Amino acid sequence: MASETANEVGEEVRMGTLGTETSDRAVPRIDLGDFDRRKAEITRALWEAATDIGFFQVTNHGIPVEHIRRAFAQAEAFFALPDIEKGRHPLIKKLNAGWESRAQVRPSTGTADEKESYQITRPHMEPHGLWPAPEALPGFREAMLGFEAEAWAVGMKILSCFADRLGFADDFFTRAHDPAASTYQSTLRLLHYFAVDPARGGSADLWRAGAHTDFDCLTLLFQQPGQGGLQVCPGKDREARLWTPIEPAEGVITCNIGDMLMRWSDDQLQSTFHRVKTPAPDEYQGARYSLAFFCQANRDAVIEGPARKYEPMTAEDYLTWRINANYAKY
Repeated sequence: MASETANEVGEEVRMGTLGTETSDRAVPRIDLGDFDRRKAEITRALWEAATDIGFFQVTNHGIPVEHIRRAFAQAEAFFALPDIEKGRHPLIKKLNAGWESRAQVRPSTGTADEKESYQITRPHMEPHGLWPAPEALPGFREAMLGFEAEAWAVGMKILSCFADRLGFADDFFTRAHDPAASTYQSTLRLLHYFAVDPARGGSADLWRAGAHTDFDCLTLLFQQPGQGGLQVCPGKDREARLWTPIEPAEGVITCNIGDMLMRWSDDQLQSTFHRVKTPAPDEYQGARYSLAFFCQANRDAVIEGPARKYEPMTAEDYLTWRINANYAKY
């Protein structure tokens, strides 16, 4: 296991160079409409994308645009609060819940990402006082929990397709991500990337989010038009450091495979490096907001692929192992 970790962290460090942008690779866009009738067709498209580039976008997913807009409005309202108010709900790292600012340092860059985030992990919010007071943000808690539930439903729909192809029961991943369980650890992360400071805009070590892979099973990312910067580098492009931009579109969810699902699939599904670059002088320099839902299996779920390529381990142990390996020095 130690050698696995060293290889993964070493690869992330190597991905910290600027590289080259390319528009030659297309990120597939997959229609989830009429899901029950078209599931076999949708599964083929998802599997092809996930085994090739590891990223894809989905449309007709069932979350109304109005709900996405409301979630973004609530996120912006939260981040507009004074730091002293947000600081009343600090990030508890081991629980992956709460607020942090310029605190995440990637092995790929060695510098803090230019962002703040607020992470909602259901079982831990109320017991640890991590919700903002209703008088500070009326309706925030209800809106965020409702949106989190909608994102969860889309994630489970997609994961059921991968379960079918891997030979698991249709509801295998749904049971492994049970929100009613006290061991639930899927997370909705609200993200605010800071507007570019003209005095630092040209700094070579300034990244909104350094190159990394996600530790989860599946990430659902909601972006706003005009607020780009997300780039991906699939395995076949790593040596050349070719980065493909993914432009945001309203109502479209950008999805990617995480390390946990890559392990669970015996490396058939690809967890892909991605980053959020700092905009160039001729690009939009203002704040960027995004919403990310991380499908992370419940702590007691056992990760074991159909071919048993890797030793079985719980999702809790897996995440602890990966987080400690990547961020212990920081």
